[in-house]
Amino acid sequence: MSEGRTDIRKLLVVEDDPGLQAQLKWAYDGYEVLIAGDYDSAIELLRAEEPAVVTLDLGLPPDPDGTREGFRVLKAILENKPDTKVVVVSGHGERASALAAIANGAWDFYQKPIDIDELGLIVRRAFHVRELEVENARLAGQGSSDNRVLGGMITGAPEMLKVARTIERVANLDVSVMLLGGSGTGKELLARGLHEASGRRDGAFVAINCAAIPENLLESELFGHEKGAFTGAVKTTEGKIELAHGGTLFLDEVGDIPLPLQVKLLRFLQERTIERIGGRKAIAVDTRIVCATHRDLDAMIAEQSFRDDLYYRLAEMVVKIPSLAERPGDSVLLARHFLHQYAPTMNPAVRGFAPDALQAIDEGRWPGNVRELENRIKRAVIMADGKLVMKGDLDLAASEGEAGEDYLNLRSAREAADRVAIRRAMTQSEGNISLAAKLLGISRPTLYDLLKQYRMHA
Repeated sequence: MSEGRTDIRKLLVVEDDPGLQAQLKWAYDGYEVLIAGDYDSAIELLRAEEPAVVTLDLGLPPDPDGTREGFRVLKAILENKPDTKVVVVSGHGERASALAAIANGAWDFYQKPIDIDELGLIVRRAFHVRELEVENARLAGQGSSDNRVLGGMITGAPEMLKVARTIERVANLDVSVMLLGGSGTGKELLARGLHEASGRRDGAFVAINCAAIPENLLESELFGHEKGAFTGAVKTTEGKIELAHGGTLFLDEVGDIPLPLQVKLLRFLQERTIERIGGRKAIAVDTRIVCATHRDLDAMIAEQSFRDDLYYRLAEMVVKIPSLAERPGDSVLLARHFLHQYAPTMNPAVRGFAPDALQAIDEGRWPGNVRELENRIKRAVIMADGKLVMKGDLDLAASEGEAGEDYLNLRSAREAADRVAIRRAMTQSEGNISLAAKLLGISRPTLYDLLKQYRMHA
């Protein structure tokens, strides 16, 4: 499938121990193994050879007894080649290093001492996943409409694909996960995706919006109550925590939980038992906690409206979700999805978008994120008079333009701008090279040259 792409068969081993270097160099049949012993040689080989997979020891000179240099290499790898699968191989603090490595973008973590067969399985799986990604990107470039990732989320943006990969990696780790992102960014969809990717997928996924329930009822919703516990408690009722036994409990808008209830939630997280309101019996509950909020919990902790000890229990792994404006091309992908979803029942005559409508969607800031976009497209489908949704049907304010990221290096700035523009053009043209070139104002050969230069897929 990928024989023409030599980088797919290249493995970079970043290890400063000469004995392990020699052992690992001959352990991987079928791959071209590259060896680096420090930061400079690792990044030089990364840029020159573009390996698909890297195994990375965290203890590198000049800090062989620590992890600082290893995490510096990890950061540089993912900044230069974000699609690279990095397997961190380390003997430094298994749990802490694993969590930190995955939080910083590593694909997997392997604890030393090394078993060549076990590590070989992980490396082969990493190559297999990378090959699938390359093939999927090729199909997407040919006009495939399948841009669904974890939990059914529709995206083609590297920023969101990185989030999905992170969640996939932590799904089977026994840690609580906090999703941070604005309203409408897809936090519950990602939480469901995490549940479905975990070993708890056969259990219940129980979600509760802590901001939508009055404070005086939230405790009963979470912990349940016994019959007669209060006026109106005509029967014993299990709470959401208890219902999530064996599965996943998703606490949306966790920042809205009042302080007195935060204490009770903390006690559950420490002891893994609950007592229903009016009850005296401790009930053991085994559930995975995933929570989300759009609020600034650091500021709330500083003003003492959110407990720091509860935060650290809930946020063993923190995943930040980019806004729709930070996901180039996704607004158009999602707009087409919503049009195809709503047009058949709401306005069957509608078949697509006019070019100026697509441009307006692509340039929109979407402060309400995906939820706002969905509502806007639904309304535009209803209001459209012909086969195409026009810009006026969207009722969008004039675009304020996008603030470009500041780059010191002009070559990096040009490449970043080119990649964003090409990705948007390919999205709007649904993979049609001629139309994408026309949108970009360049010739087809020039576009092919750029795709080849930036290793993007037509």
